[in-house]
Amino acid sequence: MKFLKKTLAYILPAMMILGGTTACSDFIDIDPENKVPEQSVDFTNKSNMYQPVIGVYSKVRTSGMHWANALIMFTRDGDVWSGRTDDQGGAVDFGRHFNYTNSFWALNNVWVTFYEIIRIANSALVSLDGYAQYLTPGSSDYETYEAYCGEVRTLRAWAYYQLVTNFGPIVIYRDNLQTDFRRSNVNAVYDYMLEEDLNYAMDKLPRMRPNQMAHQGAVTAYTAEMLAAKIYLLKEDYAKVETLTDDIINNGGFSLYPDYYNLFKIPGKLCDESLLECQVTDFGNGSGEYIGVDQWFNFQGATLKDPATGTSIAGWNFIGYEPKFVAWADARGETVRAETSFLRAGQLTREGWEVGAASGTSTDCWNGKGYLPYNQMTEGRTEYGANNNVRIFRYSEVLLMNSEAKIRLGKDGDSGYNLVRARAEMPTKTGVTLEDVLDERRMELCSEWCTRYVDLVRTGKAATELGPKGWTVDKTYWPIPSNQLDDLPDLKLDPID
Repeated sequence: MKFLKKTLAYILPAMMILGGTTACSDFIDIDPENKVPEQSVDFTNKSNMYQPVIGVYSKVRTSGMHWANALIMFTRDGDVWSGRTDDQGGAVDFGRHFNYTNSFWALNNVWVTFYEIIRIANSALVSLDGYAQYLTPGSSDYETYEAYCGEVRTLRAWAYYQLVTNFGPIVIYRDNLQTDFRRSNVNAVYDYMLEEDLNYAMDKLPRMRPNQMAHQGAVTAYTAEMLAAKIYLLKEDYAKVETLTDDIINNGGFSLYPDYYNLFKIPGKLCDESLLECQVTDFGNGSGEYIGVDQWFNFQGATLKDPATGTSIAGWNFIGYEPKFVAWADARGETVRAETSFLRAGQLTREGWEVGAASGTSTDCWNGKGYLPYNQMTEGRTEYGANNNVRIFRYSEVLLMNSEAKIRLGKDGDSGYNLVRARAEMPTKTGVTLEDVLDERRMELCSEWCTRYVDLVRTGKAATELGPKGWTVDKTYWPIPSNQLDDLPDLKLDPID
């Protein structure tokens, strides 16, 4: 599917409402995209006002969590690679050798799927404005409308963040009738995300944890603050990073989940550490309706087998760790995070499942953060990771951003750093340095949303760490996919401020 084409075939679906009149008990349980034309919606019925917001969450789940996005996005930091050369070998060229081919299908997939989220978010805001015309400014209903707009804007900004950190200068797609597709430079995109979306969201959304929201797990003002802090980190505005993360720490009521191993499993779903998760549910049933993330978990996992029963869970073996990184973690004395993050061939998990070697793969260690023990699955569900949420933003990163900002500003950054270390059963330190924090981010956030790669680029370390693999400054960002260049000549123009 191509995107951003100047045709009515793409403009008209974008003007479809994201929700109909169907009620739902859980805001993750339907995908109402393109169901009912806007003209047929009764905007006076405010009980349906959340339906457009549901559509955006649904699009995050169905598009943002496409397995190919992680395949190409997560495997270019020198620590993680696709591990397989027999299938989708283009990902190895991208992530391990920085040999970019703009016709590679997964490259276009990243572009399309995140712009789909933006397109649906744009349409949701139009729909919400339809309800707002029947509301009284200042009323509780109007404040609810503003909060719903804040949720949509936060998710839209998150999609822009994925695009700009991967592609650099991109199109700011302000509305779905837009016909100008010239790209904007990176700083202009950062400013747009902050000024258009996140400042609004921080002001209008409830100041609570996602697990406290009426629609449990929905984004909050603190989610928007965390994303804004990540942007200011890229802009090197460390005072803003400190202010935002201080607010989350001092007022958000967040805490580190005490059990790192189960943080990424069913017990850790929507815990007090979560600032953003993509939610999944099987409704507690072993068969029938399932709202999931397609192949997100099983594509990256190893094949596991219960020696006692012969039962197996088959992953695709696509997300592996480089031996050098595993050795680095072991030399640091990592235990808790090593057990959680690494599935090593031939070893047994805590539950007694054997990690199997895989044919056609060149790694012997896979990402354990996607592993879900069989005994945590709903009986009858056997697909790898079934019924688990995808973790996107965690409080541990807030603490580490806060420590980094304070150190860069000449202050004491020990506190947040040591909270993260203590949970991992690692020794605490005094006089924590910037290098300490960056190393902690490397281990704590491994295999999570390109964090390590972005850190290497923003700190100027990419040339040293990735240069021997073929990385150069002009390969900081991916090229625009050939499919898009063929359809939109504007993309070939120099970016604007």
